[in-house]
Amino acid sequence: MSMAGNLRKVTSLGGVGGLRKVARLARRRPRVDLSHPARSPLGSSVVNCVTYRDGVRTAARGDLVDAVESVRKKGEGFVWLGLHEPTDREFAGIAELFDLHPLAVEDAVEAHQRPKLERYDETLFAVFKTVCYVEHEELTATSEVVNTGEIMVFVGKDFVITVRHGRHGSLGPLREELESDPHQLAKGPSAVLHAIADHVVDDYLTVTDSVHADIDQVETEVFAETGARVDPGRIYQLKRELLELKRAVVPLSRPLEDLATRPIRAVDPEIQAYFRDVSDHLLRAKEQIAAFDELLNSILQAHLAQVTVAQNEDMRKITAWAAIIAVPTMVCGVYGMNFDHMPELHWRYGYGMVIGVISVACLTLYRGFRRSGWL
Repeated sequence: MSMAGNLRKVTSLGGVGGLRKVARLARRRPRVDLSHPARSPLGSSVVNCVTYRDGVRTAARGDLVDAVESVRKKGEGFVWLGLHEPTDREFAGIAELFDLHPLAVEDAVEAHQRPKLERYDETLFAVFKTVCYVEHEELTATSEVVNTGEIMVFVGKDFVITVRHGRHGSLGPLREELESDPHQLAKGPSAVLHAIADHVVDDYLTVTDSVHADIDQVETEVFAETGARVDPGRIYQLKRELLELKRAVVPLSRPLEDLATRPIRAVDPEIQAYFRDVSDHLLRAKEQIAAFDELLNSILQAHLAQVTVAQNEDMRKITAWAAIIAVPTMVCGVYGMNFDHMPELHWRYGYGMVIGVISVACLTLYRGFRRSGWL
């Protein structure tokens, strides 16, 4: 940066403190080439860095510090910096340049946060859980159905920083969609925050629809009349994956409510109406998840009841056959005691009579059990 540029930086940062900060930035300024037109990674963690004025993407010159300085000098537009799983060292210079709170920086780097909304002076920090549906040919007791990630968003007066964790949830298509609507993008960084929230919640609805198809398949198999038994592990696995989805969706209610109703300096008042629409979509996703959870509970209970009924039927059949077999066993046991004086022991037709009595008794028991539904 030239001496004149340093002086302008001192003026914007203010006094001797600003001079110290410029000295630090000069030693480790984030080198991001803004002239790169592609959406592919520009570095180890930087995905993209773009400057917007009046909702229109401007030609990039210089690096990140130059872009921020240009925006702040002119007092219009903002910088959108996209990162993917940055390390502490990679994020340190960016955090210093934008004066980000250390607690928010720690959350953004470490990830594994609940959806939340926090304010640090002039900066807004939001955490969104992203979800995607994992395609599978057949649902098993170990199938992964829902995969989650995170998007952290820093929103200031003249900047938006998005930090993405996970292998899905790319914001490239969202950026292109926003750029096709300059009027909306001209509302500033809060328009980007709304677009990200809307994108995340729309993904929730898409995933719930896919999970619904899996639940319908399991429900059909449980109540099918083919007699095939369903592995209860599949139902339990669906409940576990649904719980993962619930952890991403439910905690977002409070942050969206704050964005839609409470006055926040970093959020344009015109954008708050859009957040109310996103909140309505989130409510729909929450209701679907709650209904799916109840439905899975009912399916699991019905499956267990079917297993119990099947076991009872098996026990009745075993008992009926045991009763039938007991007749010849008893008769043969009596005649096998080798006494000299037995009924019809020396009669010519005694053997045939005993076999006939056993057959009639067994047939009578069999017909009785059939009529009662035991066989």
